[in-house]
Amino acid sequence: MKPLLNLYIQFKNTLGCRHLLLATLAFGFLTLLPAAEASSSTTNDAELQSKRRRQPVPGPTGPTGPAGSPGATGAMGADGANGIQGLQGIPGATGAAGPNGDTGSPGATGATGADGATGIQGLQGVSGATGATGPNGNTGSTGDTGATGATGADGATGIQGLQGVSGATGATGLNGNTGSQGDIGATGATGATGADGASGIQGLEGVSGPTGATGPSGDAGSTGNTGATGATGTAGGLSDFADFFALMPPNNAATIAVGGAVQFPQNGESSGSSIVRTGPSTFLLVNAGVYQVFFQVNVTEAGQLVLALNQGGGFLELPTTVVGRSSRNSQIVETAVVRTVVPNSMLEVRNPTTESTALTITPTAGGAKPVSAHLVITLLQGATGATGATGATGP
Repeated sequence: MKPLLNLYIQFKNTLGCRHLLLATLAFGFLTLLPAAEASSSTTNDAELQSKRRRQPVPGPTGPTGPAGSPGATGAMGADGANGIQGLQGIPGATGAAGPNGDTGSPGATGATGADGATGIQGLQGVSGATGATGPNGNTGSTGDTGATGATGADGATGIQGLQGVSGATGATGLNGNTGSQGDIGATGATGATGADGASGIQGLEGVSGPTGATGPSGDAGSTGNTGATGATGTAGGLSDFADFFALMPPNNAATIAVGGAVQFPQNGESSGSSIVRTGPSTFLLVNAGVYQVFFQVNVTEAGQLVLALNQGGGFLELPTTVVGRSSRNSQIVETAVVRTVVPNSMLEVRNPTTESTALTITPTAGGAKPVSAHLVITLLQGATGATGATGATGP
């Protein structure tokens, strides 16, 4: 082993650092050969010992026999495999140049030797230095503008930001200049009259005078003529009534606007002349008095109805007569008592002006036949007739 190590050191010093790796690989290969041979020798000895144990023990050696005649020469053995190329020896010192010898005759050309085994691939060479960067190429022409992409979907609404910090309170402004004195106000109203003072002490009663003499009785006057009898007033009590109605269809085809009146354009039973129609939705109450008013109307929407009375100053809705419902497709029904204080007052049934929805008078509600709406007005009490003039007093 030591001779090999010395040989490696001499080889490394001779070749230098460039072939250090090659020298190291060669040294490692040589160091493995003895170990391989030793291992092979050990294996052969073990097999030989095993064979000897299996063979019988030989007896003592007999006397040497006579020498045999020489055997025939054996055939030449085949060429052995080429051994691994040995390391290059250390170059020896250059000897002195000897004298030129005589030129020898050319020898016969030897036979071409067999190709040697391919050697182990050499180590990869060190990478060369990076070449200089080439010049930049010419700038290419600008490509055509691509088609505009489809508009993306709107993003989700962001979370509402936190409320900003309240700003600092501004400084108080300067006081304004004092205004000029205003005009003296008008004289106030005269105060209420003060309470009466306490009554004074009653004076003393005077002395009664003497009683006068009784005068003579006058003559009795004649009885005057009886005055004329006054005209008889209108009889009170239940006297007049009238029924007005509509059929849907065809009546009330249009919706009843806010502030509009329901139409009852057809006449039913009636009595007397105190209740008269003046139009499809207006009715005249001829006499001042007390009237009972009843109506029923089928309405599609939830809503209200109210009585309106005109006593000379325009129609006024009577707040005590409002009726309505919150569900749909049912009747609105009213029974009310109203008083008129002047003759020839006008009455109608209205969609209140305080509402916001027009009302549909339902046609053929609940079946196939037209549905009726009724307005019944009854005079309960007429005004008392004027009292006749009192006759003149007799002489």
